[in-house]
Amino acid sequence: MNLGKLIKENLFPLGFTCDACGIETFGSNLCPDCLKKTTFNDKCCCPICGRKTVRYEICIECKAKPPLFEIAVSPLIYEGTAVKLIYKFKNGDAYLKDYFADLIVKKLADTNAEIDYVTFVPMTKKAERKRGYNQARLLAESISERLNIPLVSVIEKIKDTSEQKSLSGKERAKNLAGSFKAQSGRPLLDKNVLLVDDILTTGATADAVCYKLFTTGVTKVFLATVASVEYKPLTKENKKQPEV
Repeated sequence: MNLGKLIKENLFPLGFTCDACGIETFGSNLCPDCLKKTTFNDKCCCPICGRKTVRYEICIECKAKPPLFEIAVSPLIYEGTAVKLIYKFKNGDAYLKDYFADLIVKKLADTNAEIDYVTFVPMTKKAERKRGYNQARLLAESISERLNIPLVSVIEKIKDTSEQKSLSGKERAKNLAGSFKAQSGRPLLDKNVLLVDDILTTGATADAVCYKLFTTGVTKVFLATVASVEYKPLTKENKKQPEV
């Protein structure tokens, strides 16, 4: 283990420091100040993509182009503390998978989703080596353990893609074209699958993976992410999303 990480874990053990800012706290993942800056996705949302909306109704984007997944859930809104936590999760603090998994499993309990397998959005081998792990896989493993539902890996990412942050939905879909490959055969014939990722923005990545999952015989795909971007009609002011 890295010496610096070992010292940090001994001086600031899990459960005694805030996962976001690192100050001392007891019995909670977040200190009171960071908790105030955390927006939980527990009010009005689109019943399909699960993103926060002004009223409980299907958002215009889902009406115009329904996603390939049945429904999506995300316990956090992608702003404030959530942005910081996901950045940390993707950059060394892999232990956050358990906190995120607890939030997602609680959110899933509010749905009627019948799930046979858990899977995740893959990374290319090159990208995973660079980061050291695939955060979506770690999160899926933790969710799989909590739900006691088997984890499967049937989709492979075979092409690295450009950064998606500044791209529109159509541009993201084009950027992802040809990036994923499914295992040959139909290993998930007539099964329902929970697809796990860290963030839901436009849904382009989820749709690309869903498309490949259906070629393996999957009947339904449900999506779970840590956070989702609040749905807002597209304007100049909200085109740019927080960076991770």
